[in-house]
Amino acid sequence: MATHYLDFEKPIADLEAKIEELSALSETSGGFDAEIAGLRKKAEQLRKKTYSGLDPWMKTQVARHPQRPHFVDYVESLFTDWNELHGDRQFGDDQAILGGLARFRGRPVVIMGHEKGHDTATRITHNFGMARPEGYRKAVRLMDMAEQFGLPVLSFIDTAGAYPGLGAEERGQAEAIARSTERCLTLGVPSIATITGEGGSGGAIAIAAASRVLMLEHSIYSVISPEGAAGILWRDGARARDAAMAMKITGPDLMGLKIVDRLIDEPVGGAHADRDAAMANVGDVLAEELKAFEGLSAQQIKTRRADRFYAIGAL
Repeated sequence: MATHYLDFEKPIADLEAKIEELSALSETSGGFDAEIAGLRKKAEQLRKKTYSGLDPWMKTQVARHPQRPHFVDYVESLFTDWNELHGDRQFGDDQAILGGLARFRGRPVVIMGHEKGHDTATRITHNFGMARPEGYRKAVRLMDMAEQFGLPVLSFIDTAGAYPGLGAEERGQAEAIARSTERCLTLGVPSIATITGEGGSGGAIAIAAASRVLMLEHSIYSVISPEGAAGILWRDGARARDAAMAMKITGPDLMGLKIVDRLIDEPVGGAHADRDAAMANVGDVLAEELKAFEGLSAQQIKTRRADRFYAIGAL
């Protein structure tokens, strides 16, 4: 897959294009090894400098990067014995939220997450990660099963928000989101939510109201998209950057507000730059977080989760 460069990565793209050009020449005529090595070092230094100073709007672009790992990538990388479970037993099978049974480092778990797709066909199939009511009702069904069998719930959040279409509203979108959020909050088993890209609005919180909320370094988590906020505040979606800068949607801000519990480091250049390393980091942190639940009763788990959410916004 060809590398996709974001707007602020143009200087890096120019350097790497020059590296490719010299590498092609070197294969035929040789003599450019020193120049290529120098340019590679310069590109790496520039990437490191750029990603050490991203503002909230830049992080929004990174969180939406089309080559960022999605739910199906995490399933393939971190889990074994994956068995997807389909349907909400009421209407149909939503493909924006996938879920089922798997093993995480030998331990049985229930996993679910938003899937955006990786090309035009799969993005349409998964509705760009925007779930309909049946997706949230499927999530509730999975959480009910997790509690019945005493299995931890691991959720992966990456959505711009719930689908706002007419059919979704007619089938009870708000009610489905509310019931999914409620089920998250009442689980008697460990639950860990990881924001892997965008965490947008109720579409995210419906499966992210967990005992522990983790967030990748360059992900975002917000009550509304920057474009939506700009449209409401200034009636101008083009001011999305201004909204992003004011909304406190990045990891450090959310840690300070006690909305997120832990940040997960990404490779230099973002998760899309080294997908395997990024997913390995997520796996290691999940293992640590799960270990902390050992020996806790169902009531202790519920109490700690409640205390966590009551602490948000407390002075």
